[in-house]
Amino acid sequence: MNDLFLKFIEKLGSIDNTFLFAISIIPYAIFLFYLYKIKSVNIFVKTGFSLTVLFVFITIFISIFTLNYYDKNLVEVDFMHGFAETFLTLSDFVILFGFIKILNSLEVNNS
Repeated sequence: MNDLFLKFIEKLGSIDNTFLFAISIIPYAIFLFYLYKIKSVNIFVKTGFSLTVLFVFITIFISIFTLNYYDKNLVEVDFMHGFAETFLTLSDFVILFGFIKILNSLEVNNS
C-alpha cells in the first residue's frame, strides 16, 4: 500500500500543471462574481479575495523576472519569493480584517 501511494505521488509530481494553473482563474472569477453579489459580505472581504488575483499576477511577473535576470526559478531566489508572498499575506490580512468586522457586527443573543 505504501509503495502504491509513493508511485502515485511520483506520478502526480511528473505532471506539468501549467495548464491547470492557468485554467484555475475561471472558477475563481466565477467565485468573485458571485461574492460581489452578496450584500452581507463587506468590502474588505471582497477586496481581499480580489487582491489574491493581484498576488497571482505579481508572482507571475516576478517569476519571469527571476528567470531572465537570475536564470533561476522564483523559489530559488529567496528575497524575490518573499516579496511575492508579501502580496498574499496582504490579501489574507484584508480578508481576515473583513471577517473580523463581520463577526463584530453580529448581534450577540444572551439567553
